[in-house]
Amino acid sequence: MHNAPPVTYPLGRSHFQGFALLGLWLAGVGVLALWWRAAPVTDWRLWLALAVVLLAGVAAGLAWFHSPAGQLRWDGQDWRWESQSYQSGTPVRDLAVALDLQRIMLLRLENHDHATLWLWAGRSLQPERWLDLRRAVHSQHRPSPDMTRWDASPPGVMADVSAQPPSPRSGS
Repeated sequence: MHNAPPVTYPLGRSHFQGFALLGLWLAGVGVLALWWRAAPVTDWRLWLALAVVLLAGVAAGLAWFHSPAGQLRWDGQDWRWESQSYQSGTPVRDLAVALDLQRIMLLRLENHDHATLWLWAGRSLQPERWLDLRRAVHSQHRPSPDMTRWDASPPGVMADVSAQPPSPRSGS
């Protein structure tokens, strides 16, 4: 099987993610409003829940606003993430599709230091390259020689463990 052709795709703040966060926050506000209405007396628990919901909304908004932006580059062999922080690009050790909704994908990138970055990719950012990106993330990649396995144990270790007979249970 051949690797997918090279592609560079812009990634940044996702409107889908923003609307999903807003919808979840509004659901929390709705539950709080129903609780407030059903409660016979307004006590400290309602005020605490209000503070938690407001802080959660602020935290989600700030996290969305500060979402990483850059370019994901596939050169035919390896992935690279290029952004303001990594202008020369950082090699991506592992890239996985966590969610694929055809027009939007949630990607998980892991670098050589095992730091994980979650990014939303949307068709609307560059429609003419969308199918190229999809081909690249879903193709079977041949690992480059300088990439080491996450689990450095030999491949046969799991087979040896499962081949052992089960030990008798004590107390049976």
